[in-house]
Amino acid sequence: MSITEAKYIWRDGQIVPWAEATTHVLSHGLHYGTAMFEGIRVYDTPDGPCGFRLNEHISRLFSSARMYAMQIPYTEEQLVDACHQMVRMNNLTSAYLRPIAFYGYGEIGVAPGPDAPVNVAIAAFPWGAYLGEAGRADGVDVCISSWRRPAPGTIPMAAKAAGNYLSGFLISREAKRNGYAEGIALDVDGRLSEGAGENLFIVQGKTLYTPPASSSILSGITRDSVIVLAKKMGLKVREQPLPREMLYVADELFFTGTAAEITPIKSVDGTPTRVTACGPITRALQNQFFGLFNGSTKDSENWLEPIRNTQLQEVSNVA
Repeated sequence: MSITEAKYIWRDGQIVPWAEATTHVLSHGLHYGTAMFEGIRVYDTPDGPCGFRLNEHISRLFSSARMYAMQIPYTEEQLVDACHQMVRMNNLTSAYLRPIAFYGYGEIGVAPGPDAPVNVAIAAFPWGAYLGEAGRADGVDVCISSWRRPAPGTIPMAAKAAGNYLSGFLISREAKRNGYAEGIALDVDGRLSEGAGENLFIVQGKTLYTPPASSSILSGITRDSVIVLAKKMGLKVREQPLPREMLYVADELFFTGTAAEITPIKSVDGTPTRVTACGPITRALQNQFFGLFNGSTKDSENWLEPIRNTQLQEVSNVA
């Protein structure tokens, strides 16, 4: 099933056919990046389709909106229910969910007025490994980008805002043009930040190192999940500013993210990691993480939310 074979999208409280979920070309979010969004995975488990930390993702959507004084005209509970609806209505057993809230058509000024409309949409569609199945299994080649992440005090990098991803666009495009799967950005001080759309981990011995929130990263929900799983495995985790050179002497490296899940990095700027592929700690973390979805890892944190047969709203404009 491809993305275009999904049939319906939830749009401002109505369920509409995929092709009719359109927006005006003068929508504020299109011109100024004033959109907040989330990416959420739904996995096919022995207990049926389950959203992974679904409620926490929706809560972060509202937190991102709050940083921009955006009033989402629905409750968190309503959007969680809408996510369930979209998985069911599109007959999906595993899916990628994309909720988005954005300033719509009404004003063209840079700062929208108090009456500017806020539109909300939720799509659900199938999506495989973000950096490829082979990359997830054996690792990807990456490079350090020439583009830096925005400095503190410029824009809030803690918000998952559309405008922030212009930075990721430049990082990823540069990497792919030079033959790499992905790029890694440095922060304003030249320390490690994150990938174009992924958080970064370094493995040295039995310790995981990862850049802190102050290094202009989005503190990812998958990142947090890996930290929890790693500590349960007896590994040490250190969140601290990290110099670039740690990448070249690392035992193992990996990305995390909703799209990337846990993807090993096998080389940086042509320099292989010491294990030159997916290392034993990265593999163990993958097994623990994906074990949540096949039943081999106990969901002791209650991260899985079974997709409910919610009360479906009337489908509008369906022939």
